[in-house]
Amino acid sequence: MSSTTVTIDPAHTTPSQNVQNFLSTTRKMLIGGQWVDSVSGKSFPVYNPATGEEMARVAEGDSADIDLAVQAAQKAFETGPWGKMQPLERSRIIWKIGDLMYENIEELSELESIDNGKSMGVAKAVDLPLSADTFHYYAGWATKIEGQTIPLSVPYAPGQNYHAYTLREPVGVVGQIIPWNFPLLMLAWKLGPALATGCTVVLKPAEETPLTALRMGELMLEAGLPEGVVNIVPGYGETAGAALAAHDGVNKVAFTGSSEVGKLIVQAASGNLKKVSLELGGKSPNVIFKDAADIEAAIQGASNAIFFNHGQVCTAGSRLYAEQGVYDQVVEGITENAKKIRLGAGLDPNADMGPLVSQVQLDRVNGYIDCGLNEGAKMVAGGKVDHSGYFVAPTVLTDTKHEMKIIREEIFGPVVAIEPFKDVEEILPVANDSTYGLAAALWTRDLSKAHLTAARLQAGTVWINCYHVYDASLPFGGYKQSGWGREMGHAALENYLETKSVCVAL
Repeated sequence: MSSTTVTIDPAHTTPSQNVQNFLSTTRKMLIGGQWVDSVSGKSFPVYNPATGEEMARVAEGDSADIDLAVQAAQKAFETGPWGKMQPLERSRIIWKIGDLMYENIEELSELESIDNGKSMGVAKAVDLPLSADTFHYYAGWATKIEGQTIPLSVPYAPGQNYHAYTLREPVGVVGQIIPWNFPLLMLAWKLGPALATGCTVVLKPAEETPLTALRMGELMLEAGLPEGVVNIVPGYGETAGAALAAHDGVNKVAFTGSSEVGKLIVQAASGNLKKVSLELGGKSPNVIFKDAADIEAAIQGASNAIFFNHGQVCTAGSRLYAEQGVYDQVVEGITENAKKIRLGAGLDPNADMGPLVSQVQLDRVNGYIDCGLNEGAKMVAGGKVDHSGYFVAPTVLTDTKHEMKIIREEIFGPVVAIEPFKDVEEILPVANDSTYGLAAALWTRDLSKAHLTAARLQAGTVWINCYHVYDASLPFGGYKQSGWGREMGHAALENYLETKSVCVAL
C-alpha cells in the first residue's frame, strides 16, 4: 500500500478553554442523580483520535456500579416522581433537553469532534441538530400514547355485557448500550422513546466516546429530569456492558453495535427473558443504473454514502454497483472525489475527513484493505497514512469478487468496492446475497424500476436517488442479521411499551 502524509496543526487539536475545563478532572458517572466515582475507584483513559494521545480520564464502571445504577432506576420507576408525572410534564422535560442541546451546540459539537474524531463542522451541522430534534420529536409522543377499546365478539352468557380495553404501559427499567460512531445521536435515538413512554434508563456509552454522554447527563439534570431516571455508567463492554445486558433488574435492553456483539447481548438477556432490540451491522449495496437522471449526482451521492463520517456508518454504501455503460465513469468519479478529500483533525475547519475513532479500528480497516489486495483487488485510491493519529485515506477498490472478505464483511471505514453489472435481474440477487439487510440505495430515472426494485431489496431502508437521509419520524432498522426492532418514528415506542388487556363484566 502507498502512504499518505498528514500534517496536523497543533492549534487544531487544542480544544477551547471551556472544553479543557471539562476534560481537566476525571469525569464521574451519574447514578441516582449524583456524580460518583466507580465502586472500584478505577478510571480509564480517553484518547484524542487525531493525535493518539490521552486527553481525559473517566470513571470505569463494572458490575457493582451497574447494580447500583439499576437499583436507582428501579427506585425512580417504582416510587419516584417520574411515574406519577402527567404526560405533559414529561413532555416538557424531554423538550427542554433538546433546547439545551441547541443552547450548548458549540461545546457539544467540539466535545463530539475530539471524542470521536469527526469534523466539528459536521457535528454542528448534522449530529447536534438531528439529536436535539429527536428529543423534540419524542417530547410530542409523550402525550399521545393511547390504548384501545375493544368490543368482545363472543356471547359468554345471555344478557352479560363486557367493557374491554387496553392500556399501554412503560416496560420499566431499560438498559441501553450505544456505539462510538454517532455518540450523541445514538444517545438521543435511545433515550427519546424510552423517556416518552415513562421508562427509566441505565445508559452505557462506548468506552471510546463517553464524553458527550456525561455532558448530556449534566444537561438532563438541568432540564429537570428527576434523579435516577437516567443513569450513565461508562465502562468496557465485557464488564459494564455484559453486566447490564444480564442484570435481572433490567426489563429491556437496547443495543446498537456489531452483529457479533448483538448475539452476545441476546445470550446475556436470556436469563430473565428481558425484551431485546438490536440495531446492528450492515453491508449496504448502492446500485447506479445507466439511466440515472444525473450520473454526476449519483457519483457524488455514492461518495457521500461511503466517505461520510469516515465510513464509520452502519449504513455505509460500501458495495457500489455500476451498470455497464457508466461503470468507468463511476470509478473515475469516485476515485477523483476520494483523492480530493483532505485529512485532518476534527477541529480543523479546512479538513474534509478526520481520523477513525481508535487504534483498534485503524488496525481493523487497514487489515481489511491488505486482505482485499492480497485476494486480488486493485486499489485505485487510498493507502496507509503516515501520522500518529488514527487516519485512513479514502480508499477505492476495483476488480473485486463477491466471495472476498471485503465484500462479505463489514469494514466500518472509508473503503468502497466498485463492481459492474449488466441489468436489474443480475444485480438483485447479488445485492441481496448478504447476511445483512440494513440499507440499500438505487439511482434511476425510471419510476417503475425504482419502486419495483426497492420492493425486492432485502433491507430496512431503501434510498432512491439519495443516500443517508434520516429523520426522527422515519423508522430505521434492519432485516436478517442487521437487527431486531426499529429505531425512530412511532415504531420505536413499541420497544419500550407493554400492552395490558382489561376486561370488565358490566
